[in-house]
Amino acid sequence: MADLIAPATRPVNPRFSSGPCAKIPGFSLSMLEDAPLGRSHRAAVGKSKLKEAIDLTRAVLGVPEGYRIGIVPGSDTGAVEMAMWSLLGARPVEMLAWESFGEGWVTDVVKQLKLDAKVKKAPYGQIVDFATVDFDSDVVFTWNGTTSGCRLPNADAIPADRKGLTICDATSAAFAMEMDWAKLDVVTFSWQKVLGGEGAHGVLILSPRAVERLETYTPAWPLPKIFRLTAKGKLIEGIFVGETINTPSMLAVEDYLVALKWAQSLGGLPALVARARANAQVVWDFCAANPWLQNLAETPEIASTTSVCLKFADARIVDGEAFAKAVAKRLEKAGVAYDIGAYRDAPAGLRIWCGSTVETSDVKALMPWIAHAFEAEIAAQAQAA
Repeated sequence: MADLIAPATRPVNPRFSSGPCAKIPGFSLSMLEDAPLGRSHRAAVGKSKLKEAIDLTRAVLGVPEGYRIGIVPGSDTGAVEMAMWSLLGARPVEMLAWESFGEGWVTDVVKQLKLDAKVKKAPYGQIVDFATVDFDSDVVFTWNGTTSGCRLPNADAIPADRKGLTICDATSAAFAMEMDWAKLDVVTFSWQKVLGGEGAHGVLILSPRAVERLETYTPAWPLPKIFRLTAKGKLIEGIFVGETINTPSMLAVEDYLVALKWAQSLGGLPALVARARANAQVVWDFCAANPWLQNLAETPEIASTTSVCLKFADARIVDGEAFAKAVAKRLEKAGVAYDIGAYRDAPAGLRIWCGSTVETSDVKALMPWIAHAFEAEIAAQAQAA
């Protein structure tokens, strides 16, 4: 181990966590000085900030007119739960899962809502075959598996004339991947992911078809106040112009506005998509040159460009889980990569966030450090044998 020489270049920003994610480049707290702290979110200044956040979300993501955008409590989890509890039960349901968060939605629908849903699962490294899905049912799925690094490459398999609703958890896809809005009826995300915002707030986007369902269907179960999107059979339109269900953090809203304006300054969604793709490509190229590290995604077309999940493949590794944790610990101790261990329910390995706020130069600087930590841990393992 004494012969191993540490790389000369270090990532400027070692924050590669998959959530909360890295702040925008050059971020400082002084950027939030316009936040209306100590003011009511129901005052004119608070409403205007929330409305601006909704309008900029529409502009950057290219959300069509007629789709409602609301800021809701509970991060992406709150947004997904709100959609499922409010919309499901009117038609048969198909639940699609290929990682832990998708599994969580299955549990909620089957065990909490007690719906007789058809469940389709794919193992880590794969996604469900959308050609087998009945879209005359309501379908719930994640666009990008944050814990598996596997994404839906496109929405081509979703028919335009479907009878059911498509409910899409897009929390680690929104702002980094192109989404076909005509194929999506409900989209949820948290701004703590691709734009590096602060936690606790979710975004819920509804198509006209989803709104129609809300106004024509009443679930068989009671809805907590925090989930209620209608009153007297009509959509509560205020939610979608900035009148939030509960009190939001105006500091977090200001942080989101700063990130949205940064995204616009780059060129909007195409620039964000390109940044994430360039970051992921660095990791993919490194894996191609170093067979001991492999993408968890089994095929390139489903490989995530944000939460890039990796597995070690070397015959010398004795205990895969312990080895991966030791490598991650070495990188954190060196101050070059924080929080890149695989998710607790995922196969052992690394998970590198490559979303749009991450600089490609930092991903490039990280790669030699991964090789260094790998060799150091191989040597330590041999020495302990």
